[in-house]
Amino acid sequence: MNRERLESELERFEGDADARRVVARQARDLADSGRVAEDLGYELTVDAVVDELADAPADHSLVERWNWWVGSLELSHGGYERFQVRVY
Repeated sequence: MNRERLESELERFEGDADARRVVARQARDLADSGRVAEDLGYELTVDAVVDELADAPADHSLVERWNWWVGSLELSHGGYERFQVRVY
């Protein structure tokens, strides 16, 4: 997973540079964990992340899109909560 490319691709969604950086970091951690490959049968790539986030509700910010997707993975497979972005 190329974090720099992902950060660039994430510009299409609402969010500042900090949001893009944290989502890209979580995506890299998720890819490195191998969970998506194990549970869903495909490697997590930049294109896969962008496609998944594009499916989220249009009014969601970048972080909300990420948490929406990761939350669905948590519900369906479990073990994904640690990849969510916490907003304080």
